[in-house]
Formats: sequence, structure tokens, C-alpha cells
Amino acid sequence: MPPETVRAALAAAARRLEPVSATPRLDAELLMAHALGRSRDAMLLAALDDPAPRAFADLVARREAGEPVAYITGTRAFWTIDLGVTPAVLIPRPDSETLIEAAVDHFARAGRTPASVIDLGTGSGALLLAALAEWPEALGLGIDRSPAALAVAAANAGRLDMGARARFAERDWTRAGWADALGRFDLLLCNPPYVESDAALARDVMEHEPHGALFAGADGLDDYRRLAPAIPRLIAPGGMAAIEIGHRQAAAVSAFLAAEGAVSTVRRDLGGRDRCIIVAAEAS
Repeated sequence: MPPETVRAALAAAARRLEPVSATPRLDAELLMAHALGRSRDAMLLAALDDPAPRAFADLVARREAGEPVAYITGTRAFWTIDLGVTPAVLIPRPDSETLIEAAVDHFARAGRTPASVIDLGTGSGALLLAALAEWPEALGLGIDRSPAALAVAAANAGRLDMGARARFAERDWTRAGWADALGRFDLLLCNPPYVESDAALARDVMEHEPHGALFAGADGLDDYRRLAPAIPRLIAPGGMAAIEIGHRQAAAVSAFLAAEGAVSTVRRDLGGRDRCIIVAAEAS
């Protein structure tokens, strides 16, 4: 009997993954491309009739057991870059690209580019490194309380040839004085934990992604309460902050910032849901 082709193996894998994934065919294609050591586009264009690699079955079994594709392949695309990811960091989501879109629009209107960027809770470095890719002259700082996450972010910066432009530091905003001596930045990006402690999450998220980067108290707002006092004093004149929120949190987070004297606006994601709080500082 001839070996199973990539085409046939993809069809069978997609059927297996239907009960555990909203995107079973895409998952199967990403896993197959990883097993082949090729890009997904190259696989679809030229490898569908090739023999399926033996390693593919094990990858599908891992996904069938609930492990996220990004942790299986160790990579995730975000904005214009590809990132390495491990279970030490959240998997970057397309919704978070809303923050970069907001920053691009802000600086285009201002007719300038940001020279300095800070990413609070950098995780994989997704937001910081996407911004540095967008503005090649900018320098950036990513902070996180997790040494394991910072190691992932630093490795990503190195792979993207941004090691000289991105630095990383361990800071914990649950501790007093965490923002002291950081200075001011043209662009502040932040995707803090914002999930309610009793929220029902998808199995692959709940069982595999780091809970410290997901949950933020009974109402999901604990980290915004801690961050709000520091946000205005971290933004340079003419700069901005883009802060990710849960889609029902805009009013509460805006109120926390207003109590600190910061005026904010809300930007929606591609799904039409509130996703980003924007704070713009007046130019000097």
C-alpha cells in the first residue's frame, strides 16, 4: 500500500480535531507544515501529494488532547513578525494587534514616529517587538514579573535582530515603587491580566496557558487598579498609551484612569468589541 499523502492526512486530522478546535483544518495544516519543516503556504502549493511525515500523527494527538497549536509548534505569527512561544507566556492573539493599529494611527496623525516604547507585562515580547518592527529607529523596554517570560521575550528579540534595540527588566506592579525611575516613553503598550477569577475558559487556555497572565481578581480589574496611577506619568508629551481590555471593561478602566487625571478613548477590534483604551498626552 502506498504511503498516506499529506492531502489525505490533513483531511483525516481535520475530522479528528473537530471536537476540540474551532479551526480544525487550519490546526491540521499548521501542524503538518511544522512536521514537514516548511511554511504553510509552501506546503499547500507544492507538497499536498507528498508522503505524510510520521511525526504528524504525534502532533495531532497532542492537539487532540487539548494542547494549543502554538505550544506544539513553538511559534506564533503576530502583526508582521513571527514569535517563539512556550507555556511560560500567553499565546499572542490577533485582538492584541488592535493596540499596534491604534499606535500607528496616533503617530501618523501626529506626523512623527515614537522614539521610545515600553511594554508592561511583555510576555513573549509580542507588543514591544511588533512596535519596534513598525518603527525601526525606536528603542524599547519590556517589563514582566516572570523571569521565564522575560527569557522568551529576549530570545525573540535576538531572533528578530532587535537585541540591541530591546531591553527587558523584571518588575512586579503589585509592589510599591515598581514604576520609579522608568522614565517617560512615547508609546506605552500593555496587555495585563483581565479575566475574572471564576471565568469559564476554553480547555486549551485553562489547562495550558499561564494563569498569572490571565486572571485578575473577582472582577478581572485588579491589575488595572494597580496600573492606573502609573500610566499618566509614564507617557511622554505627545505620546500615547494603548491598553488592552476585556470587551466589557471599558467604562471601569476609563474611570480608573480618569481618577488619575487621564482622559481616555476606546478602540474596537475587528470583531466590533471594545478592546483598547487609549490615553493621549498633550504635546509640550
